[in-house]
Amino acid sequence: MRKAHSLEKSQHIFGYLMIIPALLFFVIFVVYPSLDAVGLSLCFWHGYGERVFVGLQNYINLFHDPVFWLAFKNNIIFVIATTILQTLIPMVLAVMLVKNSFLNTFFRVSYFVPNVISFIITGSLWAMIFEPNFGLLNTILQNLGLETWKQLWLADPKWAFPCIIFVSLWQSMGFYLVIFYAGLQGIPEEVYEAASVDGADSLRKFLFITVPLLRPVTTVVIIINVIGGFKVFDLIWAMTTGGPNHATEVMATYLYTLAFGSIGTGTPHMGYAAAIGIMILIFSVLASVVQLWVREADTLEY
Repeated sequence: MRKAHSLEKSQHIFGYLMIIPALLFFVIFVVYPSLDAVGLSLCFWHGYGERVFVGLQNYINLFHDPVFWLAFKNNIIFVIATTILQTLIPMVLAVMLVKNSFLNTFFRVSYFVPNVISFIITGSLWAMIFEPNFGLLNTILQNLGLETWKQLWLADPKWAFPCIIFVSLWQSMGFYLVIFYAGLQGIPEEVYEAASVDGADSLRKFLFITVPLLRPVTTVVIIINVIGGFKVFDLIWAMTTGGPNHATEVMATYLYTLAFGSIGTGTPHMGYAAAIGIMILIFSVLASVVQLWVREADTLEY
């Protein structure tokens, strides 16, 4: 008995020793930078010299910064638009692929391929497509005799943000489609057969069987979309760098601009940028908590 206890204790010690490298990596590259960012957000610092502690002044300045609130509004618009589109469209496509097995593997791969491409490459590619003078889109419209449909696209504040949302949908749709497709595999076919016996058509099956039973998967998709929407940076930076005239500015692009001194006198404002980063984290966490709370409350009703 004592020998077995000693062996179990040795196994526990060995297990803890095995996780030490990963734990050190996490502390050094995640925990410490995160805590340092919080401290930096309470300081005035240009990236060189001594940090000057200013308390909550950076956060106070944020609430009086019109560009920050414009960026925040754009983030909200992006989150709402992408969450709705990147939840509903992949769900419907996944249902269609499950119901029609012919070539469904081919279409799943086709939809997923854009997700393999990085956001930077995707943004650069579509920026060339939307280029007003020599871009593929305007060239096609001109060849089709639709010159009146030609736009400046990314240079027009009216069109720039919708273009970015479209590209985000194109790039990410395959990823969410695969998630929903996997979720549909867990719904028993007998449920649909019973509904057919009761006279339910395809729409009723989708609304009253598929959607409710996919609720856990849908929650995950929504949370990923919300967090990704608040953190979006690379796609927008590659396509518009936040322009024209802040029309596509989001909190992350504004943070980057401030941190690397691309505006005004060119002097970096690292403390102010860190404060924006903390706000992005807070908004992302709050949105996720609210979504989880709503899901939990909805589950308790059932």
